[in-house]
Amino acid sequence: MDFFTISMEEELKKNAPLADRMRPETLKEFVGQNHLLGENKFLNRAIKADRITSMIFYGPPGTGKTTLAMIIANSTNMRFKKLSAVTSGVKDIREVVNGAEENLKLYGKRTILFIDEIHRFNKAQQDALLPFVERGIIILIGATTENPYFEVNKALLSRVMVLVLEPLGKNDLKNLVKRALSNKEKGLGNYKIDITDEAIDYLITVAEGDGRNLLNSLEIGVLSTEEDKDGIRLIDLETIKDSILIKTAKYDKGGDEHYNTISAFIKSMRGSDPDATLYWLAKMINAGEDPKFIARRIIIAASEDVGNADPNALLIANAAFNSVDNIGMPEGRIILAQAAVYIATAPKSNASYLGIDKALNHIRNEKIGEVPTHLKDAHYHGAEKLGHGKGYKYPHDYKENFIIQQYMPANMELNTYYTPTENGYEKEIKKRMSRLFDKNV
Repeated sequence: MDFFTISMEEELKKNAPLADRMRPETLKEFVGQNHLLGENKFLNRAIKADRITSMIFYGPPGTGKTTLAMIIANSTNMRFKKLSAVTSGVKDIREVVNGAEENLKLYGKRTILFIDEIHRFNKAQQDALLPFVERGIIILIGATTENPYFEVNKALLSRVMVLVLEPLGKNDLKNLVKRALSNKEKGLGNYKIDITDEAIDYLITVAEGDGRNLLNSLEIGVLSTEEDKDGIRLIDLETIKDSILIKTAKYDKGGDEHYNTISAFIKSMRGSDPDATLYWLAKMINAGEDPKFIARRIIIAASEDVGNADPNALLIANAAFNSVDNIGMPEGRIILAQAAVYIATAPKSNASYLGIDKALNHIRNEKIGEVPTHLKDAHYHGAEKLGHGKGYKYPHDYKENFIIQQYMPANMELNTYYTPTENGYEKEIKKRMSRLFDKNV
């Protein structure tokens, strides 16, 4: 590098955000991910033994994906190359691969290729990696915040290990704060800082498991607070609230968090937990989720999970959809909440859902029975000559508007698809069916 480039790099390093300055360089300094890096855990052993295999680090922002890759780079005897999927293409991959092949031939030295945000590579770019990962020319380490099982080609995925990084815990984040406040070389140790426990707890809450967010928010809070007459920067809860951005829920309407949140919402309704139902509903509303998308999921839950245990559930869910469509937001949130809570607190039955799937399975996998002659359409000219409708008993001509007759195809009368439960109104259905047919339903 020339003088000006060196000067620029030094300036960038000096003014780098706190999270970059405090980035760990060894396993001992690394915080969190004990399930991977604890004593005798897989990644800890692999790094110490210098036996790195191709892998993808999958986890939310600020959990150490890039840092782990850098620690591996500092610990291994292999060459280390880094690409960003945002700015790199197939040409860049080929250049790295060509260099990797040369070094393997001449020096017997393998190459680790770290690709940040690997989910941004398209299919062609991912395919370009395949033969070289498979042959072992490069050891691929990818980092992604998106679910690799959605975003990475199956062929490439089958050749790597997926290691899940978890959000940092409260103690991990508190440890990062203490280090940053005491470190005079890279951190904030040269400032006189008096920060309250309440302010630290708020910072940890705002961070939501993101170490980068935590440290950079802490730095903004410290640098934006004036010193008192004794040269001390006093940071209490109100000060830190005024100094940093208020947190927003992590939610990508087209990504993994979208599916995880709607799944939690549906399962909370199914599990009869109205508080959890409202929590996940609030998260989706706050993130700007399409209210009609939410309403459609409430309709499905009303039929799939409540069913005839409370037939009104489907009516209320449909009414909520139409009302939200007509009224819109923000008032629509009240309608969604009412409908979701109704579904959550209603008695549950999936008997209709199980019944139609059982019937469909028979239709698809067994011989389809013929419609009994007495049930066939007898309204068209000539139908009577074919015997259609002959012997049909009109239920309304009989007591309780009911008469036993054959409705199923021949030899299929014993098939049972719908088995009502003892829950809610379905209990009454079960009693009535048992009485009419004089059998256990």
